[in-house]
Amino acid sequence: MSPYFMRLISRLLVASVFMLGLPMQPAGAGLVGTGQLLSVDRARQDRERIRAFLDREDVRAQLQSQGIDPEEAKARVNALTDDEVQKVAGRIDTLPAGGDIIGVLFTVFVILLVTDILGFTKVFSFTRSIRK
Repeated sequence: MSPYFMRLISRLLVASVFMLGLPMQPAGAGLVGTGQLLSVDRARQDRERIRAFLDREDVRAQLQSQGIDPEEAKARVNALTDDEVQKVAGRIDTLPAGGDIIGVLFTVFVILLVTDILGFTKVFSFTRSIRK
């Protein structure tokens, strides 16, 4: 073999040995439990239920009468945590048929108001944000 080829191979070998000493991120793998999968699926279903509720004409009219853009309310539903989505969806499920729509709208209003005060969004002009 030629000395040039031997030098090239030795340099590559030295470089690869030094590369072995670099810190590497270990790949993390774990089992996903059935409970985790069900909670993710449940949250997705609850979000769809709330979106379907917000798509109703009577709900849209109520939101608009209170000065809330229905599309903004839908965007807020996407920003809710899974626990908040579960609470709102559970509240929708417990309502009497054709009944307490004001209670659900009030719940949505409070959630929008709290996110406004915390500074995550800016829907209402009368709130002052905590975050700057």
